[in-house]
Amino acid sequence: MSARDTILNAVRGGIGRTAAVDPAAVRRDADALLQDLSAIRPPLLADGLVDAFIARVTSPKVAATAECIGSVSELPAAVGRYLEARALPAVVALQPAAVLQALDWAAFEVHERVAPDETIAIGAARWGIAETGSLVFHSDAETPILANFLPLHHLVMVRADTILAFLDDYAAATAGQRPPRNVNIVTGASGTTDIEGSLVLGAHGPRYLHVVIVGEHAGPEQASS
Repeated sequence: MSARDTILNAVRGGIGRTAAVDPAAVRRDADALLQDLSAIRPPLLADGLVDAFIARVTSPKVAATAECIGSVSELPAAVGRYLEARALPAVVALQPAAVLQALDWAAFEVHERVAPDETIAIGAARWGIAETGSLVFHSDAETPILANFLPLHHLVMVRADTILAFLDDYAAATAGQRPPRNVNIVTGASGTTDIEGSLVLGAHGPRYLHVVIVGEHAGPEQASS
């Protein structure tokens, strides 16, 4: 009997049954899994969190690009390099985050809102996840959710010291906090393979994602246990 047959037979056998669930047994099983996290977590792609994040975010499946800068003040210059390399106009929409609004954007034409046909938008993520190459955004007055989906090119700043090792570390970091109305976990450029299995980028959001990591590289000792 194949594994598929085994699974389907188990499903068929369970249909209509209402077996009682022992909460204590479920808790014991869950606690047992958490006793050795290294055994159930996938390996990161590098020792340092920043290096592991970059390796994942620039992998073919995530399909984004990334660079590191030393301080937030260098972000406009990094944006300028990105636009120049792609022959794009110096016209950007800024997420209304104070950290972005305070920077010197004199070399750019700046839009205060992200339009549906915006070419370039600049954003700031709360966290990065090294395991998946994801960026985490919480909706609030400084983070309009549509800004993550409308532009063709989305350039996102994330601080090196907010890059977490694993997705469950994000859950731990926000435990006990009041949840936002909306959480977006963005992993790379928008893509779909719905049509004949061919990858199409930009289907439901930005076609290009560029991540700018601010700060020193996180060392191996900073990896979450």
